[in-house]
Amino acid sequence: MKETELPVLRADPAFAVIAKPAGLMAHASAMARGEDDFLVDRLRAQFNRDVVLVHRLDRATSGCVLVAFDRAAAAALGAQFMERRVDKTYLAVCRGWPDEAGVIDHPLDGGPGKPLKKPAITAYRRLATVELAQPCEHFPTSRYALLECTPETGRWRQIRRHLKHIFHHLIGDTSHGDGRHNRAFRMRGVHRMLLHARTLEFAHPHTGERIETTAPLDAEFERALGLCGWELPAAVRAPALP
Repeated sequence: MKETELPVLRADPAFAVIAKPAGLMAHASAMARGEDDFLVDRLRAQFNRDVVLVHRLDRATSGCVLVAFDRAAAAALGAQFMERRVDKTYLAVCRGWPDEAGVIDHPLDGGPGKPLKKPAITAYRRLATVELAQPCEHFPTSRYALLECTPETGRWRQIRRHLKHIFHHLIGDTSHGDGRHNRAFRMRGVHRMLLHARTLEFAHPHTGERIETTAPLDAEFERALGLCGWELPAAVRAPALP
């Protein structure tokens, strides 16, 4: 694989699932801030054909992204997202210790210029906790948790905003997070937002076969787990890329 190519988790004549790195924007937009490196452009060059993004991840989020190679496949896959027939799980590191499991049911708007709030639901379960000797405010230590999040809807920055809503801010989130805890991780060499689209499960657009893909963590997310003394359960850990 060339250095500029992105890892392919699953390839098919109709679609591909890509492991998107953190920090890469999906496509050009008003939020691009003069950038000229985008996921969709890289993939068009890598596959030497047109690709259609079926869904998107935030720039700072890593993990599974589904693309289609023709409009019919894109329409069929897009319909699955609209009808909530796609299963997604994310790994997230947050401040504090949320309940062992819960559901965040909190309507969200669509982002800048889209003030209408719509239903938004995120289920989560806690995988691990840690208390580090990192002073914060009036406390001598700081608590963190590793979560598996399952969004039932797909609103703009949903997991990030839902974690903020329950006061368990996502680590590394410079827009909705807690700067004190972000700095604590940056001082230890973790400069990315700790949100990773781990699994994506959907039906093949032509055959209906159920497809499940899992994206491995990058080195920096692994470093964050190491700092907290965490190891992912075998059922959660993805196979390494070839």
